[in-house]
Amino acid sequence: MTDGIFVGGGGPDYGETQHLTLKYANRHGLVAGATGTGKTVTLQILAEGFCKAGVPVFMADVKGDLSGMAKAGDPAGKLHAPFMERNATIGFDDFTYEAFPVTFWDLFGQQGHPVRTTVSEMGPLLLARLLELSEAQEGVLNIAFRAADEEGLPLLDLSDLQAMLVWVGENRASLGLRYGNISTASVGAIQRRLLVLENQGGAALFGEPALELSDLMRVDAEGRGQVNILAADTLMQSPRLYATFLLWLLSELFEELPEVGDPDKPKLVFFFDEAHLLFDDAPKALIDKVEQVARLIRSKGVGVYFITQNPDDIPEDILGQLGNRVQHALRAFTARDRKALRMAAETYRENPAFDIEAAIREVGVGEAVTSMLQKKGVPGMAQRTLVRPPSSQLGPILPAERGGVMGASALAGKYETRLDRESAFEMLKQRAEDAARAAEAAEAEEEQQEAAAREYSAGRRYSGTRVGRSSSKPVRRTRQSKSFGEQMQDMVVKELTGTTGRRIVRGILGGLFKAR
Repeated sequence: MTDGIFVGGGGPDYGETQHLTLKYANRHGLVAGATGTGKTVTLQILAEGFCKAGVPVFMADVKGDLSGMAKAGDPAGKLHAPFMERNATIGFDDFTYEAFPVTFWDLFGQQGHPVRTTVSEMGPLLLARLLELSEAQEGVLNIAFRAADEEGLPLLDLSDLQAMLVWVGENRASLGLRYGNISTASVGAIQRRLLVLENQGGAALFGEPALELSDLMRVDAEGRGQVNILAADTLMQSPRLYATFLLWLLSELFEELPEVGDPDKPKLVFFFDEAHLLFDDAPKALIDKVEQVARLIRSKGVGVYFITQNPDDIPEDILGQLGNRVQHALRAFTARDRKALRMAAETYRENPAFDIEAAIREVGVGEAVTSMLQKKGVPGMAQRTLVRPPSSQLGPILPAERGGVMGASALAGKYETRLDRESAFEMLKQRAEDAARAAEAAEAEEEQQEAAAREYSAGRRYSGTRVGRSSSKPVRRTRQSKSFGEQMQDMVVKELTGTTGRRIVRGILGGLFKAR
């Protein structure tokens, strides 16, 4: 069909065409099911359908299997006969093997073109989520972002943020008067989290050149939408980094794309595999943001499809926004599993032809219970559907083949070389160096002034005899300036005032008193 994507055959004999209408494809969707039930193949055939309809797609390749979309399926392969048999069952007469235009991306730049963003574009909310910060630490991080804006300090990579946090710690007294208390403990905790992120390879995400969203929304010469595949097998070792990056990308699409209302087909379809990682231990503020994006990004022409094992992994408010659904088998081994199965069945529009709960439990690999939006956005009746085979290769391509696709890409060389322009780290370093030189010059000038003062004082000390304030005091005559008579008189007086003189006087006076 020209206005829809063929998904498979439904009904009693699987002969009723089941398709996803392009006009309602931006109403979002859900692909759920236990491990090994066929979610990845469903994701692949949906991406093929959107591509052929001229709609670019972006999806994460968690297991590496989706890279096979760059190569046509093999008619001589062992799956050819089962594929042809299934096509005959569902009435897929125009099935052909073909390759699709694929662009590979990789945060680490190993299995695809590097994907980067700046710290400023990531923002404090998502970065706090990525670093698992407490409320107080998140407050300090917000202060750092605000101070960077006011000081004109661009935050591009982790070095910039680390330098900015040092500056915030050094100026915490003045900043605290404006924004609230800033503890060195909180600053230190954030720095440690950044170090852990850097050791996990997260530093590769931040920097320039940053990803241009227009590069995700290209259409080839034949009018087919570009299939953007993010290599996520290594990235999944840091699940929080994976979830935060995809949420950032979704937020950027929401903020930058213009309003388009209800287009005939989406401008971009975004597949979020392992969606439960986005909501595990997520704060309410983050879940509210995801709900807001899911509710409003539809008007930007973007469809978001969550892929997870159980619909229960997705918050109810967001689950209610997902109109197109493909539910593969769910296993009900525990009481919680049975409850989740019952709740999943209740979200479908009832079909009197079969029991939906039993069908979800019983469908085999490559089979699913589907419900697609119909005219005026009304949910279609649940159908037990046999999913069509993929036209591209089922399974990963060889590393050499991946390298060939990357080398032939129109984006080859655009993102490979990292740029390092002047930003917060360099600016703060320059400020520190200027302050150090100014302090050194001031110290040298002070030492020169002290040396001059010492020299001046030393010059006064040996410049001549000091003159007293009053000249009225008689000049004390030295012994050499007295006459002989005066010297003899002084000697007599000294003797009389001494011990011997006192004895002589006492003797004379005693004799006088006796005589009387």
